[in-house]
Amino acid sequence: MNKTAIVCVDDEDIILNSLGKQLKRNLGQQYDIELAYSGEEALQLCEELSKEGINIALVISDQMMPEMSGDEFLVMLHAYYPQTLKILLTGRAEADSVGNIVNSASLYRYIAKPWDETDLILTVKEALRRYGQDKKIVRQNILLNKTNSKLQQINDKLSQSLELLLATFEAADDGILVLDKCGAVVIFNQQFTNLLQIDPLSIDRDSNHILSLICRRLIKPVTCNINNESSGKNRQYELLQLNNGTILESYFQIQRLNSEIVGTVWGFRDVTARERAKALAKQKSQEDTLTKLPKRRILSLQLTDAITKAKEKSHQLAVMFVDLDRFKIISDTLGHQIADSIIKLAVQRLKKCLKNEDLIARWSRDEFTILFPKINSQEDTDAIAKKILDVFKSPFNIASKSIYINSHIGVAIYPQHGHYAATILEKADAALTQARQFGSNNYQYYDRILNSQAQKLLSIENLLHSALEKDEFELHYQPIVNVITGDITKMEALLRWNNPQLGLVSPDTFIPIAEENGQIVEIGEWVLKTACTQNKIWQQMDLRPIKMSVNLSVRQFERSKLVEKIISILQQTALKPSFLELEITESITIDNTELVKTILDRLNDLGISLSMDDFGTGYSSLGYLKKFPFQTLKIDRSLVKDLHSNSQDLAIINAAIALGEGLNLKVVAEGVETHEIKELLINMGCQYVQGYLFSKPLPVDEATKLLQSDRSSSARPIQDDVLPEKTQDK
Repeated sequence: MNKTAIVCVDDEDIILNSLGKQLKRNLGQQYDIELAYSGEEALQLCEELSKEGINIALVISDQMMPEMSGDEFLVMLHAYYPQTLKILLTGRAEADSVGNIVNSASLYRYIAKPWDETDLILTVKEALRRYGQDKKIVRQNILLNKTNSKLQQINDKLSQSLELLLATFEAADDGILVLDKCGAVVIFNQQFTNLLQIDPLSIDRDSNHILSLICRRLIKPVTCNINNESSGKNRQYELLQLNNGTILESYFQIQRLNSEIVGTVWGFRDVTARERAKALAKQKSQEDTLTKLPKRRILSLQLTDAITKAKEKSHQLAVMFVDLDRFKIISDTLGHQIADSIIKLAVQRLKKCLKNEDLIARWSRDEFTILFPKINSQEDTDAIAKKILDVFKSPFNIASKSIYINSHIGVAIYPQHGHYAATILEKADAALTQARQFGSNNYQYYDRILNSQAQKLLSIENLLHSALEKDEFELHYQPIVNVITGDITKMEALLRWNNPQLGLVSPDTFIPIAEENGQIVEIGEWVLKTACTQNKIWQQMDLRPIKMSVNLSVRQFERSKLVEKIISILQQTALKPSFLELEITESITIDNTELVKTILDRLNDLGISLSMDDFGTGYSSLGYLKKFPFQTLKIDRSLVKDLHSNSQDLAIINAAIALGEGLNLKVVAEGVETHEIKELLINMGCQYVQGYLFSKPLPVDEATKLLQSDRSSSARPIQDDVLPEKTQDK
């Protein structure tokens, strides 16, 4: 056990343990860290420590505690342990409260909650150093007083005592200057002249002269009445900055002997490193390291001030939230270094759209907040929002790459959307969420109705985070049928989410959310593994071998090692690659052609079938198709569901079927719901169909029964009179 302890007092377990852990982590090897949950417990603890011969260097106490407040406790503590330094933790730090405890308990410092660990540890270390120094000075003062009292009686011991005193005096880390009760210089040590860079020979015995020498070396001179009795009740501290950049902490204290003033001791301590560390920590707490923009806390404070001025002068102000679309995808794909470069360039573009009085802050990784302290009308923010959207239309040219990034903007206006900073920020953030719903490159003002819809989507997103863990997902299976033979040739695995609170959630609702927040990668892996496992089970049941068709997300393509993940799943489920088909939408092939082609070629080489889904809704380019190793085209249901003999979509479907034949691709028509549509497709040469005419997506038990019936007889379309009233999307 160490011989010196630090005692922490707080009635809140979380705060007390956090404080204890931080102190043990930084000081646990040199000091015992003791914890107490009340002032009474702390006093008892201090008594026990003292009995064991352990010095109590420092007590850190919370202010707001039941039964005995922090100031009451520290006043009582001071009566028993006057040499122990005290630090008060307070969430309010009222001037009167702190002032009272300073006077009655010799409070060393107070720290506002929540504190910064770095700042806390620096303060504690300085307190501990001061505690040690104070003990030195106390010993010196005791020795000095004893020497003075015996001076007239024991001349023969004076020399020895003075030598010991001077040795200790010179060994002190602080620069020390001692004045007598008239203000004349009694003594000073070498460290004093070193710190102040004063020639010892230039110092005479006049206090005004020594003060003049000190002031000449300060950037900002200070004044101090060293003969003022009232100022010497407590040790007085002040920071002094020298012309050479050194920062000194000076302190002076009146010395008394039997209530009579006998002199003044001045001390000077070099705290340059401490103060620079504090300044750096303060800068880091207020300024974003990458962009040098203010952090959100600074903008919030500025917004509060701006609202006060706007209220006084009856004008409007505005707050904009600007985010970069799909920035996480770019960061994950191209790396953090390029992502950081984009952020810095984005800031440059944003600043070009603003005036000097406007304030821009970095709110999060890819989100910025802009304060316009005065606007005349909504037209002002319209013009700025359009300008910001325009500057993001041109690509970011980084590392020989042209990277396009769109943006969304949410706007809230004072006083139209609120009267307080927190409300305005909340409404601007909600407006940004609304803007995201309308796609890239748009801005929206806060709208209560749209915000209600956004809140609903947010609730869905929150529940979606735990859906996989809570086993709320399931797969339904919809057959793909050869209309010539009636055989089921494939089963498409379709994701369903049944949540206890929301009920059955439409895939059209939750899949875009999962795409946006990246959960679709983990969910997609679960779908692939579950579908492959089920297909293997059907094979073990000796059912007709079929392919299992699974949709891949664009996010899965952006993830590295996609092919390796698919290989791993096939190995785990023991399913041969020839019984797996992966469906990819046209948009995936367009976003990153070379990357997608590399991945698809590797999958094709493994023997996995590839299908282009939703064909006819995108580019539908023959040249595009030739680049990729697809075996199947799936005509989107939007072209099929309302098909009739005079439909204009007939020409599109005919062209798609002809395109498939020319490229030796199988063509599947989705969304077949009537016999009329089926016959039209057969007449056009479409051999494979999928839709409610044959079967809706089925839970695994019903899908198994369908395959068992297909084992002995061809699948037959269900009757028109039992078709569902509404067709579900995949």
